[in-house]
Amino acid sequence: MRKQYTDEHAEAGVRAVLPEIECWPNQYQTGYEIEIEMPEFTSVCPKTGLPDHGTLLLTYVPDKWCLELKSFKMYTLAYRNLGIFQENVVNKMLEDVVKAAKPIRATVTGEFLPRGGVHTRVTASWSRPAGRRAR
Repeated sequence: MRKQYTDEHAEAGVRAVLPEIECWPNQYQTGYEIEIEMPEFTSVCPKTGLPDHGTLLLTYVPDKWCLELKSFKMYTLAYRNLGIFQENVVNKMLEDVVKAAKPIRATVTGEFLPRGGVHTRVTASWSRPAGRRAR
């Protein structure tokens, strides 16, 4: 049987250069949690070119830095025309948030609308090793 999805499909969008996520200095060191919900997230299936719609939820505990929301909005809007699988959206976003803000912990959950009767929820989490501070 011939494989319908290629390695190029699987890797599509993973190394895309997206707008920088800016941060500002956290004024409180109390271990509070921040939730950012993006209810109108869109990207594109790299195989079919059809749009993917969903809600993304980012939850993170800041350390020295908080995400600047306008730059984060511009970052998420850059996915609109990007061919990338849903699983890769969630993992790339988590990786980019961790790189920018260096949080204590972060989780991204993508709740994608059904396509062809299939509903997808993808969750990726990251935690800093105990005892390590951001640089």
